[in-house]
Amino acid sequence: MIHDDFEDFAAALPAFGAIVGLDLGEKTIGVAVSDRIGAVATPLETIRRTKFTLDSARLLEIIAGREINAILLGLPRNMDGSEGPRCQSTRAFARNLSRLTELPIGFWDERLSTVAAERALLEADTSRKRRAEVIDHVAASYILQGALDRLRHIKGGQA
Repeated sequence: MIHDDFEDFAAALPAFGAIVGLDLGEKTIGVAVSDRIGAVATPLETIRRTKFTLDSARLLEIIAGREINAILLGLPRNMDGSEGPRCQSTRAFARNLSRLTELPIGFWDERLSTVAAERALLEADTSRKRRAEVIDHVAASYILQGALDRLRHIKGGQA
């Protein structure tokens, strides 16, 4: 089920279980995963996009192999908060993915996640070639970590 509201997404999550975070690009999908307690996001891999059926098959393979309980997609809003064509594409991807899995699907505002990932990789003195290889799944981990931090705040407020 797709949850447009982040608080609704948070309410749909089980107490424990990993979340997969996705940074959807036109050519790639950055993939990151959380630990089972939802504390830390870790970059996993970058999927080269081909067709939805192949891309989703790889994602479902990752989900099954890592006991994932939810899917979080970065929502590429414009800097003024409005939604453009990239948001529409992300929402369409979520709708298609929701037909293949019962897992809750949520969105997280991903503005500046790639910028933050690029900065971190530069600070780590990562070569240009290596940055190009890892930027998407590092950005996915920034997206997922932001959401995990917010979830911890939401759940902490409910205790």
